[in-house]
Amino acid sequence: MEIRDLYQLFLQHPTMTTDSRDCPPGSIFFALRGESFDGNRFAAAALEQGCAYAVVDDASVVPAGDERYLLVGDTLKALQQLAREHRRAMGTTIIGITGTNGKTTTKELVAGVLQQKYNTLYTQGNFNNDIGVPKTLLRLTHKHEMAVVEMGASHPGDIKTLVEIVEPDYGLITNVGMAHLQGFGSFEGVKRTKGELYDFLRQQLDGIVFLNADNEHLVDMAHDLAVVPYSSQTEMDETTCGRLVECNPLLKLQWRAPQDHADNRWHEVQTQLIGAYNIDNVLAAVTVGLYFDVPADDICHALADYRPSNNRSQLTVTAHNRLIVDAYNANPTSMRAALDNFALIPEAHKLAILGDMKELGEQSLQAHKDIVSLLEHHGFSEVWLIGEEFAKVECAYRKFHDADEVRAFIAANPVSNHLILIKGSNSMHLAPLQKDL
Repeated sequence: MEIRDLYQLFLQHPTMTTDSRDCPPGSIFFALRGESFDGNRFAAAALEQGCAYAVVDDASVVPAGDERYLLVGDTLKALQQLAREHRRAMGTTIIGITGTNGKTTTKELVAGVLQQKYNTLYTQGNFNNDIGVPKTLLRLTHKHEMAVVEMGASHPGDIKTLVEIVEPDYGLITNVGMAHLQGFGSFEGVKRTKGELYDFLRQQLDGIVFLNADNEHLVDMAHDLAVVPYSSQTEMDETTCGRLVECNPLLKLQWRAPQDHADNRWHEVQTQLIGAYNIDNVLAAVTVGLYFDVPADDICHALADYRPSNNRSQLTVTAHNRLIVDAYNANPTSMRAALDNFALIPEAHKLAILGDMKELGEQSLQAHKDIVSLLEHHGFSEVWLIGEEFAKVECAYRKFHDADEVRAFIAANPVSNHLILIKGSNSMHLAPLQKDL
């Protein structure tokens, strides 16, 4: 089936699903394949449960004469091409966001600011891959004036694939750092892949990027591009500037628009974000808002109102302790930022509970050694290290095999009156420890 014909059917049935257990009446089921499943096997079930059509790429599952089965060469590519067709038809202004750290928080802050003035669609959760991004685009309607689309990557070429689906009008790379090195191969591989967003915009006549002017890697990568800069380190003309007020542990900052430089007018915001490192994410949202003429007071309101979720830099208060839960993901860059920030918080009793950082390939051992060195530099007296990678590093800190072992230790040795940082890769399953602390 041709994509244009599929798109006409989508306009009549504008709900799609990839899960045969979730089939809204009249929807279109896409039979995607994975390493351990084949959606073609569930096409009949999806139709029985209410789908109007099933897009498949295995002719053997198609009953003779049943026009509800739509045969394509590759269901994933068909989904992506359909999303691009819909994106072009809607013509919505789209900001594409990627980066090693902070892209989800930045996406939500940017969307929150834009929603003060525009009907804005944005990526839900972390639906930022080759399936999630098309799903986001297919939610666009004529009511949406803006869209903020998050794009993730773990291998070279991932961002190129996504930008060719999204075709963003504007781009924002939060940062580039040491993550997914097993897939990227090196830090240069990370830069090249994240830079594929800039490469796409460089080919557009009016492509514009929102640029962290403090990040020398991003500044270098953004050559020959029109940029809208922001900075938390220097106060420059034509730049949105920010400065830290305090972070104990919630971030309070001041920001100033380029037009406010002459009278030195600053706007102050008390956020609900943990970590001074979030100042760049906040400034990115401020800069986007100013560019699209969102009033300053509305920008401040959106920033102050945003509450992080999904175990990303969340402050949780239990009956016994205060917890900084940042256990959605971890890499050397984000781990270092979290520990540097933790060291700055004035607190008598602090405990750092750290889990392994995954997908670092040959550099994993050295990366974990570097984190232990940083812990020793900051002089943290109470540190628990969890996982096989930290186990390989010689140090005096208490070590655990996994989260279950930590849980058993807490049961026998309760912790109270501490500020506790919980940080590690999602696969270490550290977030549930909140219930035990």
